Amino acid sequence: MADEPQESPLFGGAFSGHLPPGSLDISEMRQVPDNQEVFVHPSTDQSIIMELLEYQAGVPDENAARYHFEDIAGNSASIEILSQDHFAPDLLAFEGCSSAWQLTGRQQVAKFNEEAKNDVTVHLVLLRLPQYRTDLLVTFNDPTWINPLSTSAVQTTEVPLAPSQPPWTVEHFHAFARSLRLLDPGLFG
Repeated sequence: MADEPQESPLFGGAFSGHLPPGSLDISEMRQVPDNQEVFVHPSTDQSIIMELLEYQAGVPDENAARYHFEDIAGNSASIEILSQDHFAPDLLAFEGCSSAWQLTGRQQVAKFNEEAKNDVTVHLVLLRLPQYRTDLLVTFNDPTWINPLSTSAVQTTEVPLAPSQPPWTVEHFHAFARSLRLLDPGLFG
């Protein structure tokens, strides 16, 4: 069945996870930094980003998700944190995660440094991996309002036309985050 999650290789097969239905790998359309995997929804402006970031040893676990959320926003967006809590590590397929957190927030942010700002709900899951000196950040960007002057308002994106696909849900995102597995620790050197 097309909507059944399928295990997908990530970071050249070093990781795997069950991506949401219809996920398109943005690296097939444009360059993506080596520390990221980026997937977009075929007919909405939703995206999921998996990033391998430097472990922030000086940031306590309970503040780390907020730290990364504020770092993503930078100084160009207005932000609001709606909720933050543990992300049940016993439900993770990922072994060796010392701490897992989830955060939901809102940003008013411009795409591609445009003037027009969109309202985006951001869901993130942070897996802390001090043994690899890595914070693994998984972010689900879910626009709630697209400015009519934003390039996102015009569906002339690089994404090929696809049959209508229902929008992703937070449940799709959490299922992806829970399914992540490390297959090759050699990735961390």
